[in-house]
Amino acid sequence: MPVFQDLGNKFARVFKELRGHGKVREQHVQAAMKEVRRALLEADVNYKVVKEFVGRVGERSIGQSVLSSLTPDQQIIKIVHEELVTLLGSAPAPLSLSGSPASVMVCGLQGAGKTSFCAKLAASLAAKGRRPLLVAADIHRPAAVEQLVVLAGQTDVPAYAPGTSIPATEIVRGALAEARRALRDTVIVDTAGRLHVDQEMMDELAAVKETLDPDHVLLVLDAMTGQEAVAVAQEFRDQIGCTGVVLTKLDGDTRGGAALSVRAVTGVPIQFVCVGEKTGDLEPFYPDRMAGRILGMGDVVSLVEKARETIDEKEARELERKLRKESFTLEDFLGQLQRLKKMGPVDQLIGMLPGMKVKGALAPDVGEGELKKIEAIIRSMTPEERRSPQLIDGSRRKRIARGSGTAVQDVNRLLDQFQQMRRMMKRVSKFAGSMPAGFPFQ
Repeated sequence: MPVFQDLGNKFARVFKELRGHGKVREQHVQAAMKEVRRALLEADVNYKVVKEFVGRVGERSIGQSVLSSLTPDQQIIKIVHEELVTLLGSAPAPLSLSGSPASVMVCGLQGAGKTSFCAKLAASLAAKGRRPLLVAADIHRPAAVEQLVVLAGQTDVPAYAPGTSIPATEIVRGALAEARRALRDTVIVDTAGRLHVDQEMMDELAAVKETLDPDHVLLVLDAMTGQEAVAVAQEFRDQIGCTGVVLTKLDGDTRGGAALSVRAVTGVPIQFVCVGEKTGDLEPFYPDRMAGRILGMGDVVSLVEKARETIDEKEARELERKLRKESFTLEDFLGQLQRLKKMGPVDQLIGMLPGMKVKGALAPDVGEGELKKIEAIIRSMTPEERRSPQLIDGSRRKRIARGSGTAVQDVNRLLDQFQQMRRMMKRVSKFAGSMPAGFPFQ
């Protein structure tokens, strides 16, 4: 499910109702604000946050300049977007690392995804040229130590895990010494978690923090727990002094309450969001981009960044050449599907496109299952058929359907969609040709 899909759909209905009036009046705005209030409360946003947010939006929306505008609904959407950005933190909070070695202490409750986040952060920093060291300092859960060691192996980042028989503070001292010896420039410490906040855990975390003197203390919160996550954040802020928040499981059935409340209630910025289980499913948190996703405005910037991580510039130029000469084949299409899958879950990518309820070229329900079906159909074709789809007549379609375990209608639909997509991409390619040389790789 795309991030905050349910909340976004409710906002869309509110704005559609506003557009239904030839002239928007104050009573229409007030009715819309009631629906906005209901949508936010159902998303499990803190009630005080909801009250202040709706008050600010309502006050700005009934101003004379808005009501007298030729497009008051668009003005109100703009106001809601601006207030959402403010609610989410206004500006991104980058992870600045300056220590020698730099250090990040990661804390949170058991089950929030703390250990997985440590590995994702290590992989992200390594991709940017840093040399991280993962540290297993959860001495109460041997399984957490084992998990961190396994994840470290998958990300090709070393792990310091001396075991659970020595105090966490001693593990931290040893890790700092090991980092200096091995010339690792960043230490990421996975600390102990519990099912609930208790004083013993807080005391241990305070001792680890004093020993480590970290550049950052990141609190990992399960976004699916809503208001409970905000209460946990307040406890950690008051007792440990966390500098940033990480929201996990945003790829799940997330109502959005934690993301929309935690910054306003605690004053602690959200720095990262985890949108999947893979080590690459970590994104820096940008308030304006997240607000855009919630309101259906998309997040094209993040989509382009994901594409740049998986598509080589040389390959992109070769693809552009094929599109211009109309030599883009089903083999090329299959290759693009493979790259698309590397970029992340398809429904999340679609959620980054402005206003996408996915209509048109690749149809409404394009998910992982649909991509597998398309891939099976193409792989059931001969190389000659992939290069020249016009050769695929009725008998060949039946053979391809049998070979891929699909119906002839599925094969027909794919071939039609491919031709539509090729025409659409050719138009996009012509548009790109009018852009400055090297775009978008300048």
